[in-house]
Amino acid sequence: MKIERIQLVTLGCSKNRVDSEHLLKQIFESGITISPEGEDLSQAKADAVVINTCGFIKDAKKESIEAILSAVEAKSRGYIKEVHVFGCLSQRYLLELEQSIPEVDGFYGAFDAKSVMAALGKEWNSCLEAHRYLTTPSHYAYLKISEGCDRVCSYCSIPLIRGPHKSVPQELLIEEASNLASMGVKELILVAQDTTYYGLDLYKKRALSGLMERLSLINGIEWIRLLYSYPAGFPEDVLEIMASNDKICKYLDIPLQHVNDKVLANMRRSIDGSATRALVERFRKKVPGISLRTTMIVGHPGEDKRAFKELLKFVEEARFERLGAFTYSEEEGTWGATNLKDTIRGREKQERYDTLMELQSGISLQYNISRVGSVERVIVDYEDDDVFVARSAKESPEVDGEILMGKREFPKGFSTKDIIGTFVDAKIESAGEYDLTANIVK
Repeated sequence: MKIERIQLVTLGCSKNRVDSEHLLKQIFESGITISPEGEDLSQAKADAVVINTCGFIKDAKKESIEAILSAVEAKSRGYIKEVHVFGCLSQRYLLELEQSIPEVDGFYGAFDAKSVMAALGKEWNSCLEAHRYLTTPSHYAYLKISEGCDRVCSYCSIPLIRGPHKSVPQELLIEEASNLASMGVKELILVAQDTTYYGLDLYKKRALSGLMERLSLINGIEWIRLLYSYPAGFPEDVLEIMASNDKICKYLDIPLQHVNDKVLANMRRSIDGSATRALVERFRKKVPGISLRTTMIVGHPGEDKRAFKELLKFVEEARFERLGAFTYSEEEGTWGATNLKDTIRGREKQERYDTLMELQSGISLQYNISRVGSVERVIVDYEDDDVFVARSAKESPEVDGEILMGKREFPKGFSTKDIIGTFVDAKIESAGEYDLTANIVK
């Protein structure tokens, strides 16, 4: 059957989004029409649905399975003709999925986009491998700088799914970033399973700071933001370039996961609590004004009440500008699932999560209040009714709070098209736990 129109559904993290955008470029250039993601399949008039799945934790697996079953239901009702599935879930559970959901026309691994194209009746064009079909607003894009992970964290299934760490050569990344800039991208958000490990395989040294320096020289790129960094062995030269290069956002996403020595040892994080505290202090000292985002896991094996109190004290003292958290869930095949006993009740895990997030809510509110009255350079992401929604260098899209700016404050005669994706100066007027309000500085 000839496929003329498809819808691609992306689940999971921003790294999955990059994979989808590479595939979408191939699909688009082959002549197939692309339906907007999220459009009701009964209205989309798509011939096929392609689902890029996530298989990282139980909730992500559940979401992926539900998306597949929803597409299969749409197929049974005649809204679409084919369903194709690739990504992390099918990478890890290919045979099980083929046996349990035979209505799907094809399951493919995370690295098998060429087979997806073949199933759609099209050839893979190697000339397009540094090109993307953006699904984000056109002024920012994620840049995946490596694949896989060499870490041995006890709770994490990513190495089982994505394999060992493999850096993308700098020249290919520069080409891809230059192509993105030519499309109007102004902000590059660097992602990987571990961005700070970049270069060790190709160049026998950590090469992240050098890559960031080269990216900052690309005409049109104004902001470079670093996500998914790792605390053990953090490259100090990254802090130096962050402090000295105006195009490098003074922003760092670094999942610390915990601070208690026993818990960190059980997590196999290759760092202890003392070194973790010292690292945060260095961030603050070497990059004044840095905004830190971190992630914690509560309820991990070994986290008794004393360890949890230590975590709370650390968070209160460190004053992270942004913090997210997960409750521990045992993932099959991981070192932790084999060697550690998950003895903490689900209710207790949830209570600890709620306590931690309540603490962080107050910290985030105080931080946002401290910004009231300041003038910040922001980029306008989109419009929502009577406001424009923007971010400063202190906010990453999708995960952090936003800055809301009333349209009435903008000059008369402006067009929305002229405002979206532009930088403006904004004075922060009020603050909540997550979002702020601001007025444009005329």
